[in-house]
Amino acid sequence: MLIGTIEEIKNHEYRVGLTPACVKAYVRAGHQVQVQNGAGRHAGFFNADYEKAGATIVDDPKAICDACDMIVKVKEPTESEFNLFHEGQILYTYLHLAAEEQLCNVLMEKNVKSVAYETIEDDNRRLPCLRPMSEIAGRLSVQEGAKYLEKTFGGRGVLLGGVPGVRRGKIAILGGGIVGTNALKMAVGIGADVHILDINGDRLAYLDDIFGSSITTLYSSEANIEQALIEADVVIGAVLVPGAKAPRLVRKEHLQLMKPGAVLVDVAIDQGGCFETSKPTTHDEPTYIIDDIVHYCVANMPGAVALTSTLALTSTTLPYGLEIANNGLEAAIKSNRSIEKGVNVYAGQCTYEGVAEALGIDYTSIHSLI
Repeated sequence: MLIGTIEEIKNHEYRVGLTPACVKAYVRAGHQVQVQNGAGRHAGFFNADYEKAGATIVDDPKAICDACDMIVKVKEPTESEFNLFHEGQILYTYLHLAAEEQLCNVLMEKNVKSVAYETIEDDNRRLPCLRPMSEIAGRLSVQEGAKYLEKTFGGRGVLLGGVPGVRRGKIAILGGGIVGTNALKMAVGIGADVHILDINGDRLAYLDDIFGSSITTLYSSEANIEQALIEADVVIGAVLVPGAKAPRLVRKEHLQLMKPGAVLVDVAIDQGGCFETSKPTTHDEPTYIIDDIVHYCVANMPGAVALTSTLALTSTTLPYGLEIANNGLEAAIKSNRSIEKGVNVYAGQCTYEGVAEALGIDYTSIHSLI
């Protein structure tokens, strides 16, 4: 196959879909690779590194997309990129189509074979290509929440770790999965008073065993969420339904319960957000205030730590990408159920049930199409 990667153009998105090490792996497997001029520079990978690994450097992203059989990206295409992709081409990237109806329609109209990192699922129902970014976003959520809690950013002016003689700040984490657990590690590490809520009793028991008396675990009921909102200085939304829209756990009227200057960090914003008042923001303008509550809803949080994020992401996406390139997507789907679960659009049809349900469109099994 001819495989290409182009520069990410989303606001302050510095990650890149392929590293030089990825290029070398594809070339060794007999494939050719094109990389857009400067695509990896913000993550610390330069044209010379890619050329040494065997890639061809091309200036024009459209020329790459016109020529290549498979495009490997990081983020879902923006509207200005819709015209880059063509029928029969494999697009391998994060897509988050449950919150991107226009993009889903474009991919179906163009008959692009669309494989989403976030719905690739292993035999244990884990999401291997989403996990590293969830880990990073979870850790960043506490870091960003602490920053925007400062008075200069409109926050309450609370130091989460406190000082001797002063109460520690309180963090409530909604969701005990990968994002929530990594947020928990950071929150405990800085000495905050941490409550974590989840609907899975086994998960709460596990977290209680690991963190012990340094945290409080609570079942995620309406009453417990409301009490957490009343007490918290920072609330982190860390819930995920694979491939589907995130559930709205905090409604607008709940903001009246919170302390003025408290901070909401919505890590689920890529999937539509888990707070009713959430809307995607960028690293240029990461926050806004509604009813005296600071909202941080940056849709590409890991892009801020591009080198770490790129290395973590590509270590998990490369094996699946190689299998697709070596065997063709159709054969890879038949032999690897993880890749099958990753296919969101194929032959003009939506092939991921969670996306179809979220968008109110017809779902078609991938096996009926290949």
